Amino acid sequence: MANAPSVQTTPPVSTQPIDWPNARVVITGGAGFLGKAVQERLKVRGVKPGNVFIPRRKDFDLTDRVDCARLYRSAFGQQKVDVMIHLAAEVGGIGANQANPGRYFFANMAMALHLIEEARQDALAERGGKFIQVGTICAYPKFAPIPFKEEDLWNGYPEETNAPYGVAKKAAWQMLDAYRLQYGFRGAFVLPVNLYGPHDNFDLKSSHVIPALIRKCVEAQQRGDKEIVCWGTGSASREFLYVEDAAEGICRAADVMNDPDPINLGACFEITIKDLVELIVKLTGFKGGIVWDKTKPDGQPRRKLSVEKAEKLLGWKSQVTFEEGLKRTIDYYNQHRDTLRE
Repeated sequence: MANAPSVQTTPPVSTQPIDWPNARVVITGGAGFLGKAVQERLKVRGVKPGNVFIPRRKDFDLTDRVDCARLYRSAFGQQKVDVMIHLAAEVGGIGANQANPGRYFFANMAMALHLIEEARQDALAERGGKFIQVGTICAYPKFAPIPFKEEDLWNGYPEETNAPYGVAKKAAWQMLDAYRLQYGFRGAFVLPVNLYGPHDNFDLKSSHVIPALIRKCVEAQQRGDKEIVCWGTGSASREFLYVEDAAEGICRAADVMNDPDPINLGACFEITIKDLVELIVKLTGFKGGIVWDKTKPDGQPRRKLSVEKAEKLLGWKSQVTFEEGLKRTIDYYNQHRDTLRE
């Protein structure tokens, strides 16, 4: 009689809290929009500036396995990385997503694949370390019930224009969970809704809807244009989260989560693109009209998240109202627009 297959037990996952004042933290994408806000939240937790390492693209190609291995070896010299917060992504608005589906899938999948595997090779879990993966709501099915709940992530295919990016991020979550089961790897996985705020990307070729609209309205007002042109019909709806609130949610996940149970981070409201455009027009002072180019896609029909899990598991809730956040973002653009146009 053949021997019965052995039953593999899940290795124990560490539950020890992160000792933030002594933790050595790597933040991929740490010099960017969300990364700057995460750095500020880590300071509040007592993380020393010298214990935060921000890998730069000119020094590390995070889509390359060799460079990812070198990152873990060299970030803090002879000392080891305690926390990896993976924010880096290649993504843009609808137009950029349509133009770069292959690149966006490869880059996002490769970064997560190599960073997680090299963390395992570096024994991150064995020394009580943690890997924080930031996902995307582009991973949700195109017609997911509103509000989006984490248990619906697999119930359909994502909206076509951003599916390659969304699928790559969702695969990273599955990798983290598989590594938890086999290796006792400790991680967390959060899905922020559309972010906005100071330090955002205002490049019209690759920016998301809010910074693109702010720049478009401000520049049209300066030129004295009679109208602005917006993509789609304006009927799609979105939810937006202020970047500082998102950063706190990510750090709360790092504080308390020991497994990559997906957690939404949202602001509990929904606004149509039409109403969003009209609000930004009002706040920027643009006096012209709005023309809708209906030959362009709307993207996913609706986005609004359930954040019950974040409130329950993280004790987290957004704090900045939408209009206040927009005013801060517009002020930032007006103060820095000469530099941001370069």
